[in-house]
Amino acid sequence: MTTKVVGAGTIKENSYILIEGAACKVVSCETSKSGKHGHAKVRMVAIGLMDNKKRELNLPAHDNVEVPIVEKKSAQVLSVANDIANVMDEETYETFDLTIPEELKATVVPNCKVLYWIILGQRVMKQLKGGAE
Repeated sequence: MTTKVVGAGTIKENSYILIEGAACKVVSCETSKSGKHGHAKVRMVAIGLMDNKKRELNLPAHDNVEVPIVEKKSAQVLSVANDIANVMDEETYETFDLTIPEELKATVVPNCKVLYWIILGQRVMKQLKGGAE
């Protein structure tokens, strides 16, 4: 797994976090003030990057949490069959298959460029980068 450990108090909105083993994007983050003898608490609400499930996390601000390292890369679509696209990475020239998300099915065609993310060893197509040449 490609993760790093950071303090829970340093997590901000739109950053990534690992909750229950799933990579998520933080949509809201609230920090309560510490009491006379207590610790500040952090309440995070996040949406899963792979499954779009909503997850919540409550913990002390001084605790450490895991943050996934998300690699963003581009690729060229070689062929499309049903909801699977065979793509070639533009840097390494490696070819592999990616599942096409519902919102991109109508626009992904051969020779177009797509942006894909590598999250915890899994490749996910995220958006169309440009049209066919």
